[in-house]
Amino acid sequence: MLDDAGIIPDERLRLVFVCCHPAVAPDSRAALTLRLVCGLSVGEIARAFLVSESTLAQRLVRAKRKIAEAGVPFEVPGPEAWNDRLEAVLSTLEIAYSRAHEDAAGSGDHTAYAKEVLQLTRLLAEMVPDEPAAHALAALVRYTEARRPARVDTQGCMVPLSEQDPALWLRPLIDEADAYLKRSWGRHGSGPRTIQAAIHGTWCWRKSFAEPPPWGQVLALYDALLQYRDDAVVRLNRAVALAEVMGLEAAMSEVDALDSKEMQSFLPHHAVRADLLRRLQRMPEAIAAYEAALALGPGPAERMWLERAKTSATVTAGFTRKAEPA
Repeated sequence: MLDDAGIIPDERLRLVFVCCHPAVAPDSRAALTLRLVCGLSVGEIARAFLVSESTLAQRLVRAKRKIAEAGVPFEVPGPEAWNDRLEAVLSTLEIAYSRAHEDAAGSGDHTAYAKEVLQLTRLLAEMVPDEPAAHALAALVRYTEARRPARVDTQGCMVPLSEQDPALWLRPLIDEADAYLKRSWGRHGSGPRTIQAAIHGTWCWRKSFAEPPPWGQVLALYDALLQYRDDAVVRLNRAVALAEVMGLEAAMSEVDALDSKEMQSFLPHHAVRADLLRRLQRMPEAIAAYEAALALGPGPAERMWLERAKTSATVTAGFTRKAEPA
């Protein structure tokens, strides 16, 4: 008989599978695992799921109560039980990685997650070779990590994706990602995770600044992703591409429609909104949006970028006021 290490040959991944128990409500499995295994705070998890902290806390309490009342055995599941837990496992790894990725300078508390998730997605793809979503997540993480050397400038300021130098990206990691994406796309057609990975791949296939940003392809992929996953985060990311293809007003309209209590605590919402407002020359609103983003505690590289953009908007607003007739 195989021991636990023979079933899932990595202690961290074993713990993730154990915690993603099907007895727990689907909307709580990944959240509970992120809390117990990854050590994320309730606030961090709530922001990842775009729910209030009180809502997330209630979910966790219900999940723990369900486990206690049902006497759920916390044991390592065999391969026959992996399918019921796979989506929660993938969501856990994706959110854990996003915590590492959101800090461009790699100086945050969760930076180590990036290397760990690279290893765990490789192992997971080997464990479930016929699951396209597992290969897609492995591709997405590698495409994203490949861009890390170009994510900050020499002053330590974040560099937006469209302004990064593709020559600095790690081509061996992109090649690995391409192989995973090919396996994902070729098995059962395109699912949401495969499309997400393809969006990142579309960026990484640029070789130099001489190639224009692939905004049209990115927008088309986001349109396809909406057929599977129509949520605020997808629409916010789509709005960035929409601005370049259909214009700033169209993108601003989309972003305004996303406004909600939960989005007020989502830093990228304020950053995207601020950038659109600045480009639309609506400077007082842009400055307020930059201040809202800065108030949410960005990492040092992101803070520097936001402060630079806010200063630019403030200077422009000053010139505009001086140019107004007396």
